[in-house]
Amino acid sequence: MRCGFCLPACPTFRETGIEAESPRGRIALMKAVADGIMNPDEAFETQMNHCLGCRACEPACPADVKYGQLLEQARDSVEKHTTTHRWWVKIARKAAFEGMFPHQNRMRLLGGGLQLYQKTGLRKLLRGAGIMKLFPPHMREMEAILPDASYKGVVEQIGTHHAAKGEQVAAVGLFRGCIMDVLFTETNKHTVELLNEAGFDVIIPETQNCCGALHAHSGEQDGAKELAKRNIAAFKAAGVDWIVSNAGGCGALLVEYDHLLQDDPQWKQDAAWFAARTIDVSQLLVRHGRLQSAAQAAAAAGAGSVIGGGLQTAGGAGCGGSCGGGVNFASGETVRITYQDSCHLRNVMRSSEAPRKLMRSVANAEFVELAEADRCCGSAGIYNLTQPQMAGQILDHKMEHVKRTGAHYLLTSNPGCLLQMKNGIEKHGMSGQMQALHVVDFLHERMCGTAGRSGSPD
Repeated sequence: MRCGFCLPACPTFRETGIEAESPRGRIALMKAVADGIMNPDEAFETQMNHCLGCRACEPACPADVKYGQLLEQARDSVEKHTTTHRWWVKIARKAAFEGMFPHQNRMRLLGGGLQLYQKTGLRKLLRGAGIMKLFPPHMREMEAILPDASYKGVVEQIGTHHAAKGEQVAAVGLFRGCIMDVLFTETNKHTVELLNEAGFDVIIPETQNCCGALHAHSGEQDGAKELAKRNIAAFKAAGVDWIVSNAGGCGALLVEYDHLLQDDPQWKQDAAWFAARTIDVSQLLVRHGRLQSAAQAAAAAGAGSVIGGGLQTAGGAGCGGSCGGGVNFASGETVRITYQDSCHLRNVMRSSEAPRKLMRSVANAEFVELAEADRCCGSAGIYNLTQPQMAGQILDHKMEHVKRTGAHYLLTSNPGCLLQMKNGIEKHGMSGQMQALHVVDFLHERMCGTAGRSGSPD
């Protein structure tokens, strides 16, 4: 197909207007290399790497071309034959993709190192000495908005098995992720509590590891396949009904494990089993949870009144691991919220309405649709580190729309997007008026009554 419907959906084409910066143009380049018309030279490599991999072109394509899979194959081929990497790039890639991400214990050590840096005063000392000025601006910006890291992940803090409150709906396995479990441990814990309150037994298999998304997106498909096999084995052994992801970037690869391992006869069937059972936490709560029934039951018992599709309770203390029965999305004064879609959640897992339904169920929360919420924010895994100029341009345009919402909370469903949104809020001088949160954390605060009741973030 060469119709061009993908062009206006592509962030890099919108920024440059250059055909080669579009999905149609990149596919033409891939085909030219495959047909032997052109060599996969440095210019070809640069163009493949300049793509965000947001996959917004896929829903726009009338022929359902799987552009993301083509891109991953192209990048894998590039990495096998490239001669452009400097020696330090090769060492850094090997350290990250082979030495760090596949090993959960090493990721925790990384988290522990960051925790020491953040908590011991070392961060303040390095900033005061001007050491951070030695780093590029985009790296300084990201360092400034990093959340508190943790040496202990969700399993180390709360264990592996968590029973449903009330009658069980199903048993689900939580995919905890690698970066997610180091930098967003609280979000993982909040996910468990939300699921328990909605009627799900939660199991967190200890032997799971990195999903392999960064490997697959960076031309390391062999590594991604090995990680996929370990995850499939871990969740098969757990005997769960669903595999729940709270990170759009991870979930998008998890649902494509069947494609990743389609040529492996030993794993093909199990990969299909895994992919068919992977679901985003918002989708699971909306489709199979008992949120509405819990709200209606509580209202009938006089605990509160259903207002605007949500439940406003009379009050409530902190959660402490249990919200005392029933999923009660409550808040104090009215707050305004908006939502930035995770590209992979929307374009690959095809879940855009479920998070919005959950947000609209919160009493005293006014949901404002963000203009072009479906456009990439520029994070795209590590794209904002490897392609800072293009990522910065895209983020600036995104924040223009965000500012117009007048929202108190900017919510999203992916850790990379969340960091990018935090960065955008800081860069555009909105830190006093707006706070970026994972949608799970926002719902957990409202469910448990632990949110500040001032109507706006401190």
